[in-house]
Amino acid sequence: MTHPIEIGRLLRAGTTGFIAGCRVNQLSVPSFGALVRAPLGEGYQVFGLIHDIHIDDDGLVRQLVTADHVSDEVMKDNRERRIVPVEMSVLAVGYEQDGRIYHLLPPRPPLSLDVIYLCDDKDLSRFTERFGYFRHILNAKDAPIGEVIAAHILQAGKARGAGWIESATQEVITLLRDDYPTLMSVLGALADIS
Repeated sequence: MTHPIEIGRLLRAGTTGFIAGCRVNQLSVPSFGALVRAPLGEGYQVFGLIHDIHIDDDGLVRQLVTADHVSDEVMKDNRERRIVPVEMSVLAVGYEQDGRIYHLLPPRPPLSLDVIYLCDDKDLSRFTERFGYFRHILNAKDAPIGEVIAAHILQAGKARGAGWIESATQEVITLLRDDYPTLMSVLGALADIS
């Protein structure tokens, strides 16, 4: 049995999305476009897609950037031992209640410090059986829509197979048939994954 991969803890949340934070040394696991979940107990969990990963600076980093020579030990210390959080912006794309998955906005968001997990292939397969959640991605105001959907389709396609990628691409084309500029942006990004 595989153990769930914890990628961070919730910083702040709303119905349409949330921000999770992790340490820099946890950054190897979460990736742009990845499907994540926040289990909240009692058979309820929220699913979302990472649409931005943001690393803020601090006073020490600002000083190190202007230094002539920064030793490997100082770089390692800054990246592995300092407590500078990496922030991941997550777009809510659905939820699970009592074993049933809904591609609707969640009735309630996760709470501060709730643990966020990366979805494994089983979770990905269950969540992506239908494409209803694509509307949340395509309607996102602050996300690079083409890049997010392409990254997600690439990652989910590894769990679902080439047939799923074709079906997902056809669904995107259908949903964006009346929005030519967005369709071209999305198709341009999707062309890079094939």
